[in-house]
Amino acid sequence: MEENSKSLKVKDMDVDDQPRERALKYGISTLSTPDLWALILRTGLPGKPITQLCRDLMRDNEQSLFKLERKTLKEIMSTKGIGQTKGLQILATMEITRRYNREKVGEKYVINSSQSIYDLMRSEIGNLSHEEIWAIYLGRRNDVILKKRITTGSAVASIFDVKAILKEALLLEAQGLVLVHNHPSGNLVPSIQDDQITKKMKDGAQIMEMRMIDHLIVSSSGYYSYYDSGRL
Repeated sequence: MEENSKSLKVKDMDVDDQPRERALKYGISTLSTPDLWALILRTGLPGKPITQLCRDLMRDNEQSLFKLERKTLKEIMSTKGIGQTKGLQILATMEITRRYNREKVGEKYVINSSQSIYDLMRSEIGNLSHEEIWAIYLGRRNDVILKKRITTGSAVASIFDVKAILKEALLLEAQGLVLVHNHPSGNLVPSIQDDQITKKMKDGAQIMEMRMIDHLIVSSSGYYSYYDSGRL
């Protein structure tokens, strides 16, 4: 059900239940996650203030922003009171957060460890509900020139194209590259297909006299590195 002109607004609630007033008095960091959503979404339903609606939203997602991030617009709208507009506001907030986490102020991002790769890509694909493979193209000092989505979907291994990756690397005059893909299940054990992709990419890079730095499998909570495991 979408919000309407008779919906309760934050300003109409009891002072003790106004996130805005508490944020001004005590600081934004003191608010709970539902209260933060209440500041963003602003209006509730007749008989249900926005703070309760946002508590319902987080309850429906087990109090987890990670679970909420994986929801589609339709799934988010299954919480009563979250219509299309509010659903898009939630998705937009999540996307802004991901973009913020990807930014690096100052010098170019440099890959110097598997952890640095994970830090770069975790917010990009670590919590997706589908699989994606990305290539990271590097300069002479392992500085990131470009990171690019290569494949997406449930059959990424079958459409993995080494030639396309190497062609892009040549156009960018890249000196090295990294593969990264996610396992939506959270299981970080490499599959047979993962091993095959790694070998194809390594062999192709060697032919082009290019360094393949690593292949990472990532989730929202960790990663597996072929290089760290001595398999590259």
